[in-house]
Amino acid sequence: MGYRVILGGRRRHLVQLLLPLLLLLFLVAAVLAEGRDYYDLLGVSREATTREIRQAFKKLALTMHPDKNPGDPSAHEKFLQVNRAYEVLKDEDLRKKYDKYGEKGLDEQQGGRYESWNFYRYDFGIYDDDLEIITLDSGDFEAAVNSGEIWFVNFYFPRCSHCHELAPTWREFAKEMDGVIRIGAVNCGDNNHLCRRKGINSYPSLFIYRAGQRPEKFNGERTKDNLVRFSMQFITTTITQLWQGNVFNEIEQAFSSGLGWLITFCSNTGDCLEPRTRQKLAGMLDGLVKVGWMDCITEEKLCESFQVTGGATALFPPGSALDKDSSVLWLNTLDSKEIYNQAMNHLPGLELLTSDSFQRKLAHHRWLVSFTFGDRSSNAASNEYKKLQAFLRDDHIQVGRVDCISDAELCQSLYIHKPCVAVFKGLGIHDFEIHHGKDVLYNIVGFARDSVRAHVTTLRPDNFPSDRKEPWLVDFFAPWCPPCRALLPELRKASIQLAGRMKFGTLDCTIHHNLCSTYNIQAYPTTVIFNGSSVHEYEGQHSADGILEFIQDLVSPSVVVLNPSSFAERVKGRAEGQIWAVDFYAPWCGPCQALMPEWRRMARLLSGQILVGSVDCQRFQSFCQSQSVRAYPEIRLYPGNARQPDRFMSYNGWHRDSHSLRAWALSYLPRASVDLTPETFRSLVLSGRDHWVLDFYAPWCGPCQHFAPEFEVLARILKGEVRAGKVDCQAHYQTCQSAGITAYPSVRFYPYLGTRRFEHSGEHINSRDANVIADTVRQRLQQLLPRLQNKPKDEL
Repeated sequence: MGYRVILGGRRRHLVQLLLPLLLLLFLVAAVLAEGRDYYDLLGVSREATTREIRQAFKKLALTMHPDKNPGDPSAHEKFLQVNRAYEVLKDEDLRKKYDKYGEKGLDEQQGGRYESWNFYRYDFGIYDDDLEIITLDSGDFEAAVNSGEIWFVNFYFPRCSHCHELAPTWREFAKEMDGVIRIGAVNCGDNNHLCRRKGINSYPSLFIYRAGQRPEKFNGERTKDNLVRFSMQFITTTITQLWQGNVFNEIEQAFSSGLGWLITFCSNTGDCLEPRTRQKLAGMLDGLVKVGWMDCITEEKLCESFQVTGGATALFPPGSALDKDSSVLWLNTLDSKEIYNQAMNHLPGLELLTSDSFQRKLAHHRWLVSFTFGDRSSNAASNEYKKLQAFLRDDHIQVGRVDCISDAELCQSLYIHKPCVAVFKGLGIHDFEIHHGKDVLYNIVGFARDSVRAHVTTLRPDNFPSDRKEPWLVDFFAPWCPPCRALLPELRKASIQLAGRMKFGTLDCTIHHNLCSTYNIQAYPTTVIFNGSSVHEYEGQHSADGILEFIQDLVSPSVVVLNPSSFAERVKGRAEGQIWAVDFYAPWCGPCQALMPEWRRMARLLSGQILVGSVDCQRFQSFCQSQSVRAYPEIRLYPGNARQPDRFMSYNGWHRDSHSLRAWALSYLPRASVDLTPETFRSLVLSGRDHWVLDFYAPWCGPCQHFAPEFEVLARILKGEVRAGKVDCQAHYQTCQSAGITAYPSVRFYPYLGTRRFEHSGEHINSRDANVIADTVRQRLQQLLPRLQNKPKDEL
């Protein structure tokens, strides 16, 4: 029996209204199911620092973890999404790929595993909430410890029980020494390579770092007092006892150098700073103020000349009068931090540069300039900036400031619209670089020192190299983008290496939107090489070495860029014996991007042996489909049999580094070496009339397998000069033993000297690099040439 439902006019109208809404909700649900924005998942902005990302993830982990939600069957999948977002955004390279290509640019494996709830509660981000402790990572460690400040760094591992036992003491110690020295922490779980590079092999490891000196390890009992005593010994600033015989000379010398004086007067009455407090202040105010003390019991009249009759402490700014001067600051506290803050507030600020003096002063001198907007007291770092002159004095970098409210036209001409710090390199007001790192002293000092040596310029529309003949590398970036900030110091390193051959510039796309749109910049950082009429976008690791390799490859390309026509002509129509390795890739594919620098490196290693090409399957999608390319990257080798042009072998190896790929490709080359038996070793090598280089190996030996393709390269390099042979020491143990072989692989050279060679051992060559071995053999032959020429003909 059927049923009919008849809707009245109102109901039918209601359904008509609801249907689009229901469809919209369905589409939104589908989008959410496909994947939410990673930044939204963690609840952070796109400008978030690594520390902020870690803190946000920890809060989510403590509430969303499946261990805390046993009744929610979807908890695992929800937390996997959050964990994947964290794993991607904490990594600079992955974050850049995600910002540029979204999830499709990433490897599916990131974030597939997570730790227990207890790990995130007790082990994760131990010092993230401690303001006195600076969490250092690979990106800023060197700049920090080489800034000129004293650093005491705690290298720890999250699962280390001793590290957790130390944590409360380390926090107390950090509060005690805050402002005196810098207290840092490095998580060796997240920064394994950094810790290994620093020789850290146990946790926790505590080291003092001072610029230009070897690190000093703390080996005592880890109590707060011991840590304080240990660190205080590295504050070597002199505390001067002032008396009638030296006081005026000492003060005059300091004033003439632009230094003030902090003097504590000690008497039977009143308060006098303790020796440790004086030493702390000497470290905190080093380079700005000298610290001294005066014994008013023995120097009563001298103290009276300073209007002092009991214990007291005063700050005398540079140039102040020593008595009744309004600029003298009398301090009513014994706390080192309070004294430091009052002293810093009282000391003169940076030299003010105006539109009248700016161009003249910056024409021939290097300057670090702080651009401010209005009241500088609101700038928390302004007092810290006063220390910059002291840190940069030996680098011959002067320090000043510009008030962009008073000199708006000057700042606008430089496209400076918000507070910032910039280095002017002594070549006028238009050759400068803006600092985009952390607004902390050590980062600014490191930037200034690097920038004056480097050749990176902040670009604007009036100096953008769109029609320049000389080659330029331009980094299109946004200051809020962490991968952009990480790339900037690498650009400085590369610019030093390529000085005189290529110019470097950076363009801030948050200011110069139109210029960036002209070049279709869609993600940051995007690095482009302008070489006359040619434009090349850089794809590779954000490192100086990666940039140098990319530029080297532009000058002398190692990879042939193939299109359907050239593929048919060169690969399918290859000559007999010619071998091609081809990478089919898509620019948006994360693993493809990771492969690119390795592919170029492999091509250089294979130069002259195997031809290497690449095909862009986003540009030539139909062609790639016709070649049955179904996933990216697809790596194929087309062997040297020209009668089978369509035959290829696909690479299925786990590792995609240049050496693994090279070994795979070389394995398809015809052998250039020969296998030797005990009989042929005696007849051809020991009794023959050829020079020989031999590889003694064992089949089970991993390094031997790795060296095998390298030995084939060596055989080809020396072909026609020296014969190459291999001896299997598992099959021919006695032969290898008689030759003195004790390790595998062993490379031996057996030169023919015009007589039979009865010695079995040959000449050992301690290298596994084909080019090095070839050079060694040729040098040895050159040395033996006079001896060979003097042999009678019948011996030859």
